[in-house]
Amino acid sequence: MPSSFLNPTRRGFLAGSAALGASTLAGLRPAAAAVDWKRFSGTTLEVNLVKSPRSETLIKYLSEFEELTGIKVNAEATPEQQQRQKTTIELSSGKPSFDVVHMSYHVQKRQFEKGGWLADISGFLKDPSLTDPSLVEGDFAEAGMTFAKDSDGVLRSLPFSVDYWIIYWNKALFEKKGLSYPTTFDELASAAEALTDPSAGTYGFVARGLKNANTPVWTTLLLGHGSSPLGPDGKLRTNSEEAIEAAKLYQRLMTKAAPPGVSGFNWAEAQSAFLQGKIGMWLDGVGFAPPIENPEKSRVVGQVGYGVMPKGPKAQAAATTGDGLGVVAASQKKEAAYLFCQWAISHEMGARLLQAGAGVPFRQSVLDDAKVREGVKMPSAWLDAVAGSAKVSQLALPVIIPVTEFRDIYGVGLTNMIGGADPAAELKNATAQFEPVLARSEG
Repeated sequence: MPSSFLNPTRRGFLAGSAALGASTLAGLRPAAAAVDWKRFSGTTLEVNLVKSPRSETLIKYLSEFEELTGIKVNAEATPEQQQRQKTTIELSSGKPSFDVVHMSYHVQKRQFEKGGWLADISGFLKDPSLTDPSLVEGDFAEAGMTFAKDSDGVLRSLPFSVDYWIIYWNKALFEKKGLSYPTTFDELASAAEALTDPSAGTYGFVARGLKNANTPVWTTLLLGHGSSPLGPDGKLRTNSEEAIEAAKLYQRLMTKAAPPGVSGFNWAEAQSAFLQGKIGMWLDGVGFAPPIENPEKSRVVGQVGYGVMPKGPKAQAAATTGDGLGVVAASQKKEAAYLFCQWAISHEMGARLLQAGAGVPFRQSVLDDAKVREGVKMPSAWLDAVAGSAKVSQLALPVIIPVTEFRDIYGVGLTNMIGGADPAAELKNATAQFEPVLARSEG
């Protein structure tokens, strides 16, 4: 890469790369000469990331940030559950080993707020010597800023990536059976069963069956029933008629149309099964798409459709989650850490995220940029699914402190359902277990 691309007086951030092509990124926005990117040269940052396509994109281009700033970055990316355990333990101790933390808003937001674990970066955002002028609150989706700010409106992180839950579907298998993409939950279940042929090793549906990981699958179906786990009054609605019907559909799909062993599947196992070409539909986040169109990893290249979640009995809703990057309150290198967060959610990195199919940035300027859209490698149907899901977006999980316990408790019940347990009984039991947990957290 020509050194001129790393000159902050020329481009501010990085504007060109072999992966995106200089023609794609050239002229995306004006220079940001006021930011002194070398101000903390010689600093070493420890960055804690969740292992995912999003973090892989950051790690791939870390050397560019290091060259731009002179800051050395040691980045660790660990699987979701392990990362959450590690961050909770270390942040609770008051002496975390990292300066930057990658957080799942839908899981960790309330917990991080209560613990006071993230630094106030509101002043950094307003400081022209630290912040590129294109980085303004108005460029982020409203949900992103809601996630990023605490209950007092203080900015505690920068929104990184939004994830909508969609249906990945195998067009070849659908065509073989003479089926069309389902538009309703009833059609979804019928198509899944019609596509299932155990003798041929073909199954109509796959999703997360592993306890904890499986809870968003059920809540996705619950949204289609016009409900959510928590009502506006703060009361649980998890053993309501709608919740039970959503659980029954989950059980039907996972027992009559899913492959053997699905109760042990997280997203990675579900993705792997779909890549083999023997799965009709896979329900999960839009950010897990890249391997599907990679001929070195996938047997379904060119055969995949990307669909907005079908309509439920009462609503059409795309379950939505999101993640962000925060500066740890205990860090002694807050400003340098903020520079890393800013680079990670920059226009250029957002373009790379989108073009790689690794995630959808919260920044509207990236999504609206015609040059960026031209460089998106994923099929146009993928972008259509992103745009369509945004129109019917709803939170996938309740924003509560004990969201991990919520996922654990209800996840056990959902896994039991795959084994044949009664959905109503499991939800009644799970709700009885979780109600005191929620009450204590609110108290």
